[in-house]
Amino acid sequence: MTTAHYTPNRTPLYDWHVAHGGRMVEFAGWAMPMLYTSIIEEHVTTRTAVGLCDITHMSHLRFEGPGAGEFLGNLLTRKIGDLAPGHLRYSLVTNYQGGILDDVLVGHFHDSKAQPFYVVVANGANRLKMVDWINAHLPKELAQRPSHEVAYWDVTRLWAMIAIQGPRTLELLRPFVDVDLDEMPYYTGAEISILHPAGQRQGGIISRTGYTGEDGFELILGVGIAPGVWEALLEAAKPLGGLPTGIGARDTLRLEAGMPLYGHELTEQINPFQARLGFACELYNLDYPGRDALRKLKEQPLDSIRVGLELVGRRVARQGCTVLAGVEPVGWVTSGSYAPTLEKTIAMGYVRPEFARPGTELQIDVRGRKEEAQVVKLPFYHRNKTKKGNQK
Repeated sequence: MTTAHYTPNRTPLYDWHVAHGGRMVEFAGWAMPMLYTSIIEEHVTTRTAVGLCDITHMSHLRFEGPGAGEFLGNLLTRKIGDLAPGHLRYSLVTNYQGGILDDVLVGHFHDSKAQPFYVVVANGANRLKMVDWINAHLPKELAQRPSHEVAYWDVTRLWAMIAIQGPRTLELLRPFVDVDLDEMPYYTGAEISILHPAGQRQGGIISRTGYTGEDGFELILGVGIAPGVWEALLEAAKPLGGLPTGIGARDTLRLEAGMPLYGHELTEQINPFQARLGFACELYNLDYPGRDALRKLKEQPLDSIRVGLELVGRRVARQGCTVLAGVEPVGWVTSGSYAPTLEKTIAMGYVRPEFARPGTELQIDVRGRKEEAQVVKLPFYHRNKTKKGNQK
């Protein structure tokens, strides 16, 4: 009897990553570069210049039809039908108990024929779960209700996605796109023509979004043109001090910015109020799975809540470490790392509400040894307060 060999999915930039020293690891079912040089160097480059990261592992779902906006509004925890073209909205997907199935970004755009469509960007590891959830909730008997018609496609393998983040992002991107990026507010986007090295302009979508705490953009484009655009962007980034960055630096950047990661801060056992994401839940004007459970949960005392933790020493508290008040367990760590920008060791986790006040002194059991820690307000890093020369 032989065992089938598992091969992770490869992005269209896989060969480039390998050829340029990317240390490849499996992440969310994909072969992704953890780093090229060092996590710290790539992290600092993103904070001070510009970093480019292949994020094609994210799941992409495209929705069309007259009922698409209403359908998404009754699937997600936020209203989507009123989302203006060119705007994006952060939302959650919850199960019937109010637990978090995924957190997603939804954008409303128009194609070349002026037909509206929505793009949902979900976490890479949750793609099949999301597809199954959508299929289970698609409206039935559409022939009798044509205004509710909705169609969707899983376009994950057709689209590539590149994150361009950092204070020199605008300087890098301006020559490549045909829209005024300076006038594009945060959480807006546009269909664009992007300059391909062969001299043609190719279609894509750009949004002023990111997962680093820096100003920046995320670019969606066809897998066929992705390698050429990636190489051209990196070549133009060199005189700006830019570098390719792996998912290792992306993780330390998002942790400093206090951004939750699915599978760490967000799970089906965590509800939005514990995660401090209640703002992303409309409780009265929509009818999505989990809404009734969330109404009840909102009225109940929390048993735990997400906090930031700053450690006194340099030892890193990883996911699963126990948070203690003296000898009493009061919570657990969900993510932890050395923070290059802050030159401190930080973590996020969940603690009982009575221990969640900033300034509370706690301990963390790191491989059998207690490390002193203090609860701090999230996010750990504030771009507008700690850096000059912002682009917004």
